[in-house]
Amino acid sequence: MSTPNLSVSVLTLAILHAFAAPAFAANDTPEAADPQAQSMAEVVVTASKAPAAKRASVGGFSDAPLLQTPASVTVISQKDMQDLQIRNLSDAVKLDTSINDAYNAVGYAEQFSIRGFKLDNNSSYRKDGVAIPGDTQIPLENKERIEVLKGLAGLQAGVAAPGGVIDFIVKRPTAAPLRSVTVETRERGTLYGAVDLGGRLEDTRFGYRINVAAERLRSYIKGADGNRKFISGAFDWQISPQALLQLDADYQDKAQATAPGFQLLNNKTLPTGISADAMLNLQPWTRPVETVTSNLGLRFQYAFNDDWRATLSANQHSFKRDDYTAFPYGCSGQDLYPGFCGNGDYDVYDYRSLGETKKPLSAQAMIQGKFATGALRHEFTAGVSTFRRKDRAGLYVYDWVGVSNIYQPQIVGTSPGVTGPVRLVRKDTENAVFVQDIVSLAPNWKLHGGVRHIDVDGYQYVLKADKEIRAKHDFLLPNVSLVYTPLDNVSVYAAYSQGMEHGGTADRKAMNANEELSPSRSKQIEFGVKADLTPDFMVAASLFQIRKGLEFQNTAGYFVREGQAQHRGLELSAQGKASSSLSLGASVTALNSQQSGTGNVDLDGKRVPNVPAFKAAVHADYAVQQVAGLSVNGSWEFAGKKAFEYNNTTFVPSYHVFNLGAAWATRIAGTRAVLRAAVNNVADKFYWRDVTPESDGYLYPGASRTVKVSAQFDF
Repeated sequence: MSTPNLSVSVLTLAILHAFAAPAFAANDTPEAADPQAQSMAEVVVTASKAPAAKRASVGGFSDAPLLQTPASVTVISQKDMQDLQIRNLSDAVKLDTSINDAYNAVGYAEQFSIRGFKLDNNSSYRKDGVAIPGDTQIPLENKERIEVLKGLAGLQAGVAAPGGVIDFIVKRPTAAPLRSVTVETRERGTLYGAVDLGGRLEDTRFGYRINVAAERLRSYIKGADGNRKFISGAFDWQISPQALLQLDADYQDKAQATAPGFQLLNNKTLPTGISADAMLNLQPWTRPVETVTSNLGLRFQYAFNDDWRATLSANQHSFKRDDYTAFPYGCSGQDLYPGFCGNGDYDVYDYRSLGETKKPLSAQAMIQGKFATGALRHEFTAGVSTFRRKDRAGLYVYDWVGVSNIYQPQIVGTSPGVTGPVRLVRKDTENAVFVQDIVSLAPNWKLHGGVRHIDVDGYQYVLKADKEIRAKHDFLLPNVSLVYTPLDNVSVYAAYSQGMEHGGTADRKAMNANEELSPSRSKQIEFGVKADLTPDFMVAASLFQIRKGLEFQNTAGYFVREGQAQHRGLELSAQGKASSSLSLGASVTALNSQQSGTGNVDLDGKRVPNVPAFKAAVHADYAVQQVAGLSVNGSWEFAGKKAFEYNNTTFVPSYHVFNLGAAWATRIAGTRAVLRAAVNNVADKFYWRDVTPESDGYLYPGASRTVKVSAQFDF
């Protein structure tokens, strides 16, 4: 079907109306001559300085109160990120216990799971609602907030992993001048600096937001060092009171040595006697993973009247990576694959993949409006979207070069192997049409109903097998929910949804290496309740069940989808100002994950690996009344034991982590300043934060005790 062509007509109509409005403004009345005096609907978007995140757009197709959204949504605000000195997504998602690391190696792409399902790097991450890859650290300097939709997002996002989506909302120009500088240092030598500039031009129809950052990276893992440079710009043009054009662009250049994980000793026992700062990718020929990314985004909004509006958004992403690793895997001395030798020896492979690129283009056009049919009131959305993906890569080098040891590292040589020429390895076109209607059945009842139809035309070239795979699929993804509001500050909802995700890709060591499985459908039911106990404090609870096909590498060495993964869980959260002096955030997740129907007694009935059955986190910030501007904060994180393999032979123990911090808002030489200090992992606890079964299984230690101090100056 040819749905993207509909976006042309929506855009053309909106632009004609936008530029027609100034022409009609030259009519004979003073009110017509003054754009500010026109009575038509007005579109104005500026950065928010709200103290609490009470709204989000990730749960639907427009900004809506969290209380009225029939889904589990977390919002991490810019204020949260500044107060907690958060510089990457890995630190940000610790505030939500439904999110876990999932093959999240330091220095590489940040990768996560939500509700126990790993996110898809190509479809689970969004920028202002449109898809971007998550194959490197996504910069936060130009983000106003991070919105997380937990659970199926088939209606909202189309093809995406069943765990949910993470949407990064870009900072917009401010109404008043903004001049902010932040500097930070950490005990191991990390240096960070960022500048945030915003405001309006003399012609206030034009606004700007500029963010620049540079970082010298010195990880808690010795040798996982690097640097990062970032710049972005966001610009608004209020073409008329009804029309707003927004443009944003960003560029990041990051180079950092990646830190591989550990494997089981004798493929049976957890490594002991090691330090969290141990680096296995430490050879004289080790090079950093070099990644360059950029985005160019466009959004046009037009209000036809107070009830109807159109929105067109698009984003062109560019990604380039040269990947280098002295990769640890197996023990040739004991013929173990996977697994390290009992004495800590492991085989080292020279891995190189050069010239990897991705250039996805995402676009979406929507029309939204409100109307009534008799006693029923409707909030209607209809739209089309397209996602066009092109990936290029060359034949990689993965050659055995020697043996090292986790306790006494050894120098080994490099491989004479040469990477192959870069060529097209993946090309996807996803076209979709979607519609949603929110019907007010009665003063206290709302019915949300929607559906998305997707056509996928895919091409894959499997490098190692030298073969091409072509496939076409189409899906219909329904979503329905009922919301009951017994009180103005309380809502209860029940929801059913379906989702679709791309099949997983076989690991390079599988018999069907690098091949992708066919798309997989998932289904979810969810019940939830939310309450604004005060205007600034919200609590929420949700019960959910998600079912999808189970993907794993079988005993024959093939990556397959067999049986079912069922995740049932309870999520509890509280967020906001508990009193005038105390801000509180709490998150609890209890998850029962189970595998079934594989026909393998070693797998059926077992837990899904790398996900704790219970996880909790609490963060508190207290303003000390006796000292003006002083606040102290602390947090506690707990994760229960996690299975390492699909057959649950090995479990890593549970852990507690405590963090402390303080901030002082003052003036220095007449300039507003906030001085912050924090100690993470105060007790210097050793724990396994990530125990992924991918690539035959790797274990990653959590960060040891880290001290960081920063200063923010607002001019």
